[in-house]
Amino acid sequence: MKRLHALARHQLLWPALTLILLILLDVAHRASFLSLTILDGHLFGAPIDILNRAAPLVIVSLGMTLVIATRGIDISVGATVAMAGAAAAVILEADPSRVGMALGAALAVGLLAGMWNGLLVAFVGMQPIIATLILMVAGRGVAQLLTGGQIIPIGAEGYLRLGDGYLAMVPCSVWIALVVSVVLTLLVNRTALGLFVRAIGINPVATRLVGLRSSAIVFGVYVICGLMAAVAGIIISSNVRSADGNNAGLLLELDAILAVTLGGTSLLGGRFSLGGTVLGALIIQTLTYTTYSIGVPPEATLVVKAVVVIVVSVIQSEAARAMLLKPMKNLFSPARQCASTGTSTS
Repeated sequence: MKRLHALARHQLLWPALTLILLILLDVAHRASFLSLTILDGHLFGAPIDILNRAAPLVIVSLGMTLVIATRGIDISVGATVAMAGAAAAVILEADPSRVGMALGAALAVGLLAGMWNGLLVAFVGMQPIIATLILMVAGRGVAQLLTGGQIIPIGAEGYLRLGDGYLAMVPCSVWIALVVSVVLTLLVNRTALGLFVRAIGINPVATRLVGLRSSAIVFGVYVICGLMAAVAGIIISSNVRSADGNNAGLLLELDAILAVTLGGTSLLGGRFSLGGTVLGALIIQTLTYTTYSIGVPPEATLVVKAVVVIVVSVIQSEAARAMLLKPMKNLFSPARQCASTGTSTS
């Protein structure tokens, strides 16, 4: 009984169950949902397509997790995605052979974006939502300036392989997301970073009083978040073979925040789970696939997504679960059973 109670309280239980239920719904609608085929040495199928489409969201959401764990938020990641893709496209348009320079420029844009947000939040003391809102607006404008308000096509083969290429029959974007997940997990669990992030999220004042350089940690997590957005920008621009300063990464920050919360990370800071965030991103992408596959009208997709997010969030809330289970506990309580037995006997 204690093991079942502990399992029910596990942080990854409800996200995992939600993902399993969505998969079962897809299998019930289409029996071949989980089937994979090999064509030209590449794996094809719905699971591969979901993983491929979810890869940029997974990467951005992992960076967002660390920011939210420190009681912050970054709503500029979509703009950073657009700027990174635009910077790479401009270089490749001038010389398609400069793939390395294009990748370096995109990562540098993410680094600078993260440093700007971290500076405003950690050292200037600006509210995270206001600080990142500035870059959300200005960054989208910078991306449009870089592209001249046009969609810049990308034709460099080395660059395009990152988004639509394959390695060991699996899309390269999936491998990139896997590597990023492993690196961040090791960084959080095998170094003191995870402990510091949790401490800042739980009580930032106490961490300063004990001598922890909380400002440097907060600055660092915003830099990581910016870099993750840049990596996602590279994958997205490579996948669509172009850079669009207006639409690239649009509303991606909202999906990233949803993925983080679905994964069990607290918006109040302190409690976070990178594994839960990956599951949350997969839930969102699987839900998108499911709504289209079962014939839900495109205009209703966002409504369906919102309903599922509400339901999962309520289930994850201990207070909500206790309120829902209270009538059942009262119904099957020993006192009530004894009372009913005594009444029937008399």
